[in-house]
Order: sequence, then C-alpha cells, then structure tokens
Amino acid sequence: MFTGIVEEFGTIEAIEDQGDAIRLTIASDITLSDAGLGDSIAVNGCCLTVAERTDSAWTADVMAESLAKTSLGDLAVGDRVNLERAVTAEKRLGGHIVQGHVDGVGEVVSRTPSEHWEVVEISLPAGMGRYLVDKGSITVDGTSLTVVEAKDDTFTVSLIPETLARTTLGFRAPGDRVNLEVDVIAKHVEKLVRAYTGAGTKENNA
Repeated sequence: MFTGIVEEFGTIEAIEDQGDAIRLTIASDITLSDAGLGDSIAVNGCCLTVAERTDSAWTADVMAESLAKTSLGDLAVGDRVNLERAVTAEKRLGGHIVQGHVDGVGEVVSRTPSEHWEVVEISLPAGMGRYLVDKGSITVDGTSLTVVEAKDDTFTVSLIPETLARTTLGFRAPGDRVNLEVDVIAKHVEKLVRAYTGAGTKENNA
C-alpha cells in the first residue's frame, strides 16, 4: 500500500524486452536506501517488485497485463518516473490510500497556468467517471491529488508548485498518457450498494 506522496524521481536506466514482458532498471536514491529483494515500489503509480538491486539502481519485471493496463510500456531509457516506497505503520498518511493497482490510462487534455498553480485537465477511460467526485481523491502517475471538477469523461486537478517541481506532472504535455487509480473506497461502496439493492441482477436488468 502507498500514500500517493512521491518520494523522488527515478531515471530509466535500461529496458529489456522479454517478448511478453519487459524488465526495467531504474536508477534512484531515496527508494534504494532500505530496499530489499521482494519489496514493493510504486513506479508512476504501478506497484512493482524489486527483483535485483545494486547500490544505485534496481530492477523489476513488468508483465503483459501491466503493460496492457498502464503507461509503463511508453517508457524509454532516460525518462524520469515518480517513485514511492510502500507505506510503513509509522509513516504519516499524507495523501490517501493507494494500492498501486492502476485502473486505467488517461491523457493530459490541457494545462492552464496561473500565478501560483496550474490547472490540468485529464481524460478518463469509459466508466471511470462514476468513481470521481469534486474534492475527492485520485492518483495520477502515483501522485495523490484532489479533484477540482469531476465530469463523465474528464476531470481537473490544481497543481501547486511543490507538485509541479517534485513529480512528473510538472512536465507532462497534452497528449501524454498517465496512470490513473481511483479511490478504492468508492469501488467497495459501489459493490456493497449493488449487493444491497440488487442492482445488476437479472431481475433488475430484465
């Protein structure tokens, strides 16, 4: 589990094509300070497992399912990525509950700069809009953000200078793909309500 508070930039050092998977090698500093084999690190919001490590880089395998459901397949050597280690019991939950399980990929639609912040509009995959509400939480490339305006097919977030400087959202351009994870609590509530009301059963859909 993660909090959506990005700890540092990592840099893609190598990408090994394995046919139905890729192996990423990522240079980092903070996330390597206490990382062991088998530990979880979120890369642009996608939970990956440390398979190998050196003093300056670590390696993770990305399976076909993850490549199909995330933007990790878009990465190239030299790209910067958002990194966060799994949360520990004594760590402050500065963002919100983030699983590192990407729900879908959106695209940056537009950026509107202001004097002290920047409003970014991002597209939503079909069906994901129902999980977003104004002032609710969403994870974009591993960054916990507050939704400004939620629509059926897009949403906006307001990025403060700290977020612009410390995450990849500072340089994402219109057309760039980003990983999205909705608030898991919203998904649990939806399932419970459907079970309670019978929504989605044959009788109600007939």
